[in-house]
Amino acid sequence: MNQIKTIQEVAKEMERRQKGESSGHDWFHTQRVWKIGKRIAKKERADLYVVELGCLLHDIADYKFHRGDKEVGPAEAGKLLINLKVDDEVVKRIKEIIRTMGFGGAKNHKPMKTLEGGCVQDADFLDAIGAIGIARCFAFGGQRGNIMYDPKIPPQINQSAEEYSKADHTQINHFYEKLLLLRNHFNTETGKRLADNRTRYMEEFVNRFKKEWDGKI
Repeated sequence: MNQIKTIQEVAKEMERRQKGESSGHDWFHTQRVWKIGKRIAKKERADLYVVELGCLLHDIADYKFHRGDKEVGPAEAGKLLINLKVDDEVVKRIKEIIRTMGFGGAKNHKPMKTLEGGCVQDADFLDAIGAIGIARCFAFGGQRGNIMYDPKIPPQINQSAEEYSKADHTQINHFYEKLLLLRNHFNTETGKRLADNRTRYMEEFVNRFKKEWDGKI
């Protein structure tokens, strides 16, 4: 199967799996990551085929929905790609990207090992910030039963990945604990440039939210 056909088949399967998902990790999210990932890959001169497959498959089985198990996603992606007769080396690269995609916490987040992985992660990070990121933040929190905001619960910023995953979260605190910090963890120059405007938009939103919360405007 040629590369174009493989990408089409993977996209079709991911649309089937993610259709109707309500936490912000739906097919539309994957489509946006795919689109921005291609844009970054072209600018950075990365292997476009690997980046496209990585973008399409990055949420095939997100560890957040599988009790923190980071091997479920790579395993599921591997099965699909093997069935499509994708080259073993490409399968290995995609599995490694998926395995290391997540945010490692502000304390010890590490950059991706490959340019292609960096392109995929940057595309995913970009969809976590800006106007879309704000909407996804509250969609995810609502699905998880998290409260929107409580001024008595301070954000916990310098966390490890384990501390971050176990912390009590409010969705406004999530901006301080992750979303506003992502600008410091982009892998590519293209990603960093695109992140600036989206981050400023979130800062304006949080400031406005708190003023409205306090009845100041």
